Amino acid sequence: MGKWVDGTGTLAVATREIPLEVAASYRARRRGLLGRDGIAGALLIVRTNSVHTFGMRFAIDVAHLDGSFTVRSVVTMRPGRLGMIRPRGRHVLEAEAGAMAGWGLEPGVRVRVSCGEVTAGPSRGA
Repeated sequence: MGKWVDGTGTLAVATREIPLEVAASYRARRRGLLGRDGIAGALLIVRTNSVHTFGMRFAIDVAHLDGSFTVRSVVTMRPGRLGMIRPRGRHVLEAEAGAMAGWGLEPGVRVRVSCGEVTAGPSRGA
């Protein structure tokens, strides 16, 4: 596996491929979705186990992923909230509220992330 960098890629959930933005640098991770009115697809914030929605303009779905890219939990957060720390969480996916249910993203589902040189999660055949 390569080094995480800011950029775009794809999130594979079962047979669906969703556009993905990756926030790997300190600056991108800190900014997240702040100041936006929405997102087409999802945002992956690497190396974190909690998020907040202070300053957000819209409600979001938050999925906490473990080191093997298995979903540990999915919650919907309204603006102005502080999320719980997930001790086994390694990465966080964010999307507009309701999107993750439509993708079939729920606890126990393994996702695959492809971004530049980095591919993480189960292999295509798994």
